[in-house]
Amino acid sequence: MRFVIAVLAPIVWLFCRVFFRVRFHGVENIPAEGACIITPNHVTYADPIWITIPVRRRIYYMAWDKPFQIPLLGFLMRLFGAFPLNLDNIDVSAHRSARELLRQGRALVVFPEGGRAKTEKLEPFKLGAFRLALAHGVKVVPVSIRGAHDIWPVGQIFPRAGKLTITYHPPIEVERAPDDITRAELRLLARDLARQTRRIIATALDAECLPEKEGKRQKVKGKNVSETV
Repeated sequence: MRFVIAVLAPIVWLFCRVFFRVRFHGVENIPAEGACIITPNHVTYADPIWITIPVRRRIYYMAWDKPFQIPLLGFLMRLFGAFPLNLDNIDVSAHRSARELLRQGRALVVFPEGGRAKTEKLEPFKLGAFRLALAHGVKVVPVSIRGAHDIWPVGQIFPRAGKLTITYHPPIEVERAPDDITRAELRLLARDLARQTRRIIATALDAECLPEKEGKRQKVKGKNVSETV
């Protein structure tokens, strides 16, 4: 499996470089070893493949089960470490696999929006990934995928040429929740962690990708800055 990935990864990278003009920033922020949860915004079926390309270590994905039914895409997703999650029901098997991967010190990708966004707007985050991080005391690595909606919007069968930028933000250190914590307390901690992660991801997205109620985006000295209103 490692050999196949080693052969295919440069081919996929070259295709994405030419067709999508993909650029990666902050790849060094992915921990070289140890358990962590990587939390990207979710825009297209190809997100798991795109964010894997520059990462040296083996990473695993909890991803929506529907794309696995697309022959070539499903094959590539499994090859690059994805395993299906049924969003219509409580998927006990997928959550068990996620917990086991973290116990083994693996890097796990969870898309906190759940399924891919139906529009270019950043969707509300679900708390599952952040409960996992708190339960195991593992780092959370926010990742921003920018430009993907223009490349592969909902309703379009195949992606089109475009410009894609993926930013890997510095990890958020997470302290393991105490064993005697209540469900309500864990939910509050998970909500705070989700909000922190979401704010970080938003800093590398275009203004039109952010819901208006969350704030305005303005440019200061050539940089995008999020301003709460």
